[in-house]
Amino acid sequence: MMNISKAAQKAQTLSEALPYIKRFFDKTIVIKYGGNAMTDERLKECFAQDVVLLKLVGMNPVVVHGGGPQINEMLDKLGKKGEFIQGMRVTDEETMDVVEMVLGGQVNKEIVNLINRHGGKAVGLTGQDGNFIHAQKLLMEDLKDPTKMIDVGQVGEITAIDPSIITFLDTGDFIPVVAPIGVGREGETYNINADVVAGKLAEILNAEKLILLTNTPGVLDKEGQLLTGLTPRQIDDLVADGTLSGGMLPKISSALDAARSGVKTVHIIDGRVEHALLLEVLTDEGVGTLIKAK
Repeated sequence: MMNISKAAQKAQTLSEALPYIKRFFDKTIVIKYGGNAMTDERLKECFAQDVVLLKLVGMNPVVVHGGGPQINEMLDKLGKKGEFIQGMRVTDEETMDVVEMVLGGQVNKEIVNLINRHGGKAVGLTGQDGNFIHAQKLLMEDLKDPTKMIDVGQVGEITAIDPSIITFLDTGDFIPVVAPIGVGREGETYNINADVVAGKLAEILNAEKLILLTNTPGVLDKEGQLLTGLTPRQIDDLVADGTLSGGMLPKISSALDAARSGVKTVHIIDGRVEHALLLEVLTDEGVGTLIKAK
């Protein structure tokens, strides 16, 4: 016989989720999936269950995934070392072939399969499918000398996104799983930072939420304490004093752009916590940092 107090706890949890289910019914939630949540077996299972549950209660989750560790592993096998500048992967032609193979093939299909095994209907996409992520070569400003631009190879910046394929999949109760590869005017492919793709997609889809899973509790100050709510001015200060750097820079930049462009709430959450997605969307607690537009 079930313990009454445990049953009451479950009932309490379900009733707590109800207002959130009502509030976010038929709303789009863009989720950037990366870090430990992509490599730890238990966390992978939790993530897939969470995405399927959000879909079953009437929300429209859209998954954008990274794959840095998997790309690095393949490059190591080829005797090639990965290089990053300001959080962006330097991508020559050979590296781009690896990125396409790993992200568009191996990683994307694994996530699709994982979600489908837990009862969802996931469909894998890259920006080439339906020609939906248009990109051009990204030239980055040299932080030491603003008059210089840095060429990081086949790294792209988004020029346009055609959301019609995502909208079409949503109406058929499918869960889109997007690999961050864009296509240029001549059909050339570009490696795009997954945080950037997630942020721009959230803007274009007029998403209710953008959720970025990370390997930290959220945005931390210099003492390692979690900052639960941040404004653009506070973020500028954290970048200026070096608190935010490396891989957190494109994440924060995408979060801010999305918040300023109409995405209602943007969250950077700890992907190492089991069911972090459900905790963020369906409970009063939340796990991570909320980015505010003002």
